[in-house]
Amino acid sequence: MAGPGKSAGFGLSRDQRLTQSSLFLQTYEAGLCRRGRLMTLWIRKQPDTSLRLGVVASRRVGGAVQRNRAKRLLREAWRLNRHRFAGGVDVILSARSDIVRVALDDVVKELLYLGSKTGLLARKEAP
Repeated sequence: MAGPGKSAGFGLSRDQRLTQSSLFLQTYEAGLCRRGRLMTLWIRKQPDTSLRLGVVASRRVGGAVQRNRAKRLLREAWRLNRHRFAGGVDVILSARSDIVRVALDDVVKELLYLGSKTGLLARKEAP
């Protein structure tokens, strides 16, 4: 049973998240980067791992409220579309300042567009 405040099966487990700063740095240094209007997508192929996500929002996005909203939007867009992405990569989604003024649908569209530009989509399902 899920703990208080947790939805069973809907969140990202620990093995589906990037949690160590060294993994973030390795992805930034050796990864492929694609920039969009709402986010920057970094990927690093890791054949020995599953599909893992890291989410970043710097102070350029805004105050704490705006940064938290940006990270929630990115995580939700990822959660809804994770099944479309091929495994074996580390993905970092970095929020850009325009993300706090748009709806979730716009974030999803850009995530799928950037995913198709990097060849991450498992099937041809670009928006």
